[in-house]
Amino acid sequence: MTAPLYLSSDRRLPDYTPAVRFLDHLAKKGLTGDGRHYKSAARHFLFWLHKRGTALSCVDDTIVQRFRRHKCQCARYSACQVTTDAYLSCTRRFIRFLEDAGDIPIAGGAGCIDAHLSDYANDLTTEGYSLVTWRGHYSEAEHFSCWLRFSRLLRDDIDDDVIERFAQHRCRCPLPRKRAKLAEPTGQRHRRRGARRFVGFLRARGVLQQAVVPEFPEDHRIAAFRSWLERQRGATAETIRRYVHEVTRWLSKLPSDPAAYDAATLRDIVLKQPQSRSRSSVRITVTVLRAYLRFLSARGECRPELAHVVPPARRRSKKLPRHAAQATIERIVASCDTTTPVGIRDKAIILLLARLGLRAGDVWALRLPDVDWANGRIRVKGKGRRQSVLPLPQDAGEALLVYLRRARPTASGDRVFLRVQAPFRPFSSSAEIAGIVSRVLARAGIDDVPTGAHVFRHSLATNMLRSGASLDAVGTVLRHSHRSATTIYANVDTTMLQRVAQPWPEGASC
Repeated sequence: MTAPLYLSSDRRLPDYTPAVRFLDHLAKKGLTGDGRHYKSAARHFLFWLHKRGTALSCVDDTIVQRFRRHKCQCARYSACQVTTDAYLSCTRRFIRFLEDAGDIPIAGGAGCIDAHLSDYANDLTTEGYSLVTWRGHYSEAEHFSCWLRFSRLLRDDIDDDVIERFAQHRCRCPLPRKRAKLAEPTGQRHRRRGARRFVGFLRARGVLQQAVVPEFPEDHRIAAFRSWLERQRGATAETIRRYVHEVTRWLSKLPSDPAAYDAATLRDIVLKQPQSRSRSSVRITVTVLRAYLRFLSARGECRPELAHVVPPARRRSKKLPRHAAQATIERIVASCDTTTPVGIRDKAIILLLARLGLRAGDVWALRLPDVDWANGRIRVKGKGRRQSVLPLPQDAGEALLVYLRRARPTASGDRVFLRVQAPFRPFSSSAEIAGIVSRVLARAGIDDVPTGAHVFRHSLATNMLRSGASLDAVGTVLRHSHRSATTIYANVDTTMLQRVAQPWPEGASC
């Protein structure tokens, strides 16, 4: 229904009843002062609409901008005041009141987005956000909803470009909180992050359509290589992602027919790389190229001997595994502050790394069903998706139990270790486990130990060998699939090496 143009009995003046209702509404909301700026803006806008013969049903942001730019000669109103941002904000707030009251129809479906703000507030509370973070997310969602309403955008138009426009817009939105006119880079990040989270919430609720990601057909060779890595080699999702990314980088340099591959072309992929690539990146190229050639030869598409023409990447001289003494390991464990949720969680992680020699990825992927409390065992999914069952040491089990009872947040997933700040979700990758180890070492003031989670694995193997354990026993604990992977630890057993070292000719033994 079209809203009427309010007229008084005197046709020369508009009916200012909407402005009176607006001031009553602000007074109920706790408006301080006499509200003369809101009163002036509302009455001025109604007078200007009446003078132009424009109905309220036609009001949109374009008309508001014309109101701001008009060369004001309206009686009783200031020509310079209408151009200020504060005056425009008061006008916009008046228009929003009329929209909520039904006097101005809301086009574009933005009104139904406003209706979900209360549900969004409840969702933020359920996620466990702190009060400061809660206010920040809700404030940006409210701001985004207000901006959408005045931009008159359709719900189906909301995408990343719209969010970017919101992040960079010059704010004159009618909100009770003061906002920067033109957001600085930090403010733009806050707007962008808040809008994306709110849009994600609306899409999960089905209010907005899911973002359409353009799908490009994957090269059939890459698709087959991906399937081979997963089914035949048992590679993890992260390994598959890295291998496919590397193959995509240089696959276009190879002939479309694998039967036409030659040694020169394959060697050029390794040797003719940008100077900016690091030594480790070149080693990845060598590893993935050889794996890709083995994949093709297994399918009978290229000659098997081509895998041997790939030149090896130069390596630094092999170093001994960096480790820490057992006394230092105990200092690290004791440094965890078990009076805070962070310290309780970190102690459980450190003990699993130190007592069982787990990799960071093993701890990251640990799930609640993997712990067999009745039999004191833990199931670990290692490399190649191989599962192993290990005994759970007493102190590690107790630390894990304390974490689950006192420090682990309530969450719907079954991952054991979660973030201690909302939203309570699992770590994004195993790199965050290594980051926890680095922070524990920094808090404890221990600077003579290598950072990273693998130092506990090296230390366990080294200390076992020095205590008299055999290499086979160490390989069993570390879950090595080949004995050659364990022989590197023989280099750190200096006592054994002194026994077998031969003397120099005409000299004493070592």
